[in-house]
Amino acid sequence: MAAAGNKGKRLSKYVDNYVVFDLETTGISSVKDDIIEISALKVKNHERVETFSRLVNPGRPIPPGATKVNGITDEMVQNEPGLVHILPEFLNFIGGEILIGHNIQSFDLLFLNRVAGEVCGTAVLNDFIDTLYMARACLPGLSHYRLTDLAEYFKISSEGAHRALNDCVMNQICYEHMGKLLKDVDIPVCPRCGGELTKRNGKFGPFYGCSNYPVCRYTKNIVV
Repeated sequence: MAAAGNKGKRLSKYVDNYVVFDLETTGISSVKDDIIEISALKVKNHERVETFSRLVNPGRPIPPGATKVNGITDEMVQNEPGLVHILPEFLNFIGGEILIGHNIQSFDLLFLNRVAGEVCGTAVLNDFIDTLYMARACLPGLSHYRLTDLAEYFKISSEGAHRALNDCVMNQICYEHMGKLLKDVDIPVCPRCGGELTKRNGKFGPFYGCSNYPVCRYTKNIVV
């Protein structure tokens, strides 16, 4: 069984081709909760070309708290297949594309890698762009960085938020807006892996370290 965790590298750049994905789950624990909806948009040259969206039967009751957030009920999933059938289709859909999502480093990718190990005995090795980190760099003046906050900033409808496909559409538009702002933001990028360099303090003073540590151990001294 493959271990859970992020396997790809987090990137900080504006790319032409990618897959935006989002999960809805029975709770916030990537260790014990289950996926109940999985959706994705495939984008080529900044245009949406293909959609994937499936409800998933988790094989157990959906907690009322989860239904309150995403509106997904036991009745909606009772005749849907389980993840053992849907996950291979999803992994085939994303292929080796760069993945984009909001807060996926700390949430969606942890779920995805856990179930990829359990169901398929594999890991999701795709590099990814997390629009939460991107928003913090591009829009430093916001008080909150939820996806709905980004949608409000860019005047995008957030109707249907917390359903996976709606969130994918919303996030894809936000990503395209933020990508055009990146040229005006000085984000240091790792020359080895393309990840974001973050400022850290070490024994000998401040330095830049790759955000993909320990996969990438690139460092750069800060001249003061």
